[in-house]
Amino acid sequence: MNVRYERQGPVAVVTMNRPEYRNAQNSKMTYALDEAFARAVDDPDVRVIVLAGEGKHFSAGHDIGTPERDVDVSYDRKAVMWWDHVDRPGGDQRFAREMEVYLGMCRRWREIPKPTIAMVQGACIAGGLMLAWVCDLIVAADDAFFADPVVRMGIPGVEYFAHPWVLGPRAAKEVLFTGDRFSAEQAHAWGMVNRVVPRESLAEETFRLANRIAEMPQFGLMLAKKAVNQAEDLMGMRAGMDSVFGLHHFAHAHNAEVSPDSLAISMLT
Repeated sequence: MNVRYERQGPVAVVTMNRPEYRNAQNSKMTYALDEAFARAVDDPDVRVIVLAGEGKHFSAGHDIGTPERDVDVSYDRKAVMWWDHVDRPGGDQRFAREMEVYLGMCRRWREIPKPTIAMVQGACIAGGLMLAWVCDLIVAADDAFFADPVVRMGIPGVEYFAHPWVLGPRAAKEVLFTGDRFSAEQAHAWGMVNRVVPRESLAEETFRLANRIAEMPQFGLMLAKKAVNQAEDLMGMRAGMDSVFGLHHFAHAHNAEVSPDSLAISMLT
């Protein structure tokens, strides 16, 4: 089971469950996450959703090398109205898949009409950042660390390019230009993380916050979330993301011409 779903009173807990691969996200996990989120949205007794990762790490990002990597598996289109990527040639295949599984799913989850909280420990890398960033709040353990190292692959950032909005432009450039890890404390100072707590009390503090939010009127929470999301989009987030998605795929095309791999995975080592 790639994703585990449970209820704790008014809180739905959605847990990524590939700890042996540091919760790397293959398509199977992505669609299991979507199913779990939909289940929480449809349950009138769920007021808040917590996204967690089983084991030592929240998520090491997209699955780019495990035995269960499933890039050639057809997906059940849910996030965007687009053709399937399987049997499409070249850039068409990459664009269709990433439009659906990465950018499309993240945008879909950002619009969940209930408050969402990412509960982050250990690694939160690249695609892991995307999962944390679509959540409304982030509670991080003091052992959490973050990075988007994909510039090393010649790519200008992960597909859900929220960096300037969640980090600010200068911090975003530092994170991208260096590819270095940054700590939970640094993420908090930059405004990316709401709270940093001791690892041993991460769950306790996250559920305390979730249950506090669950006391608020559900319709009011939905409207408040929509208001902030709309304000972000008016500040250019959605349009900026669209433009960078094009640059992202230009980078894939360039890599495919100058290296054996459109991801240029060898550059990460």
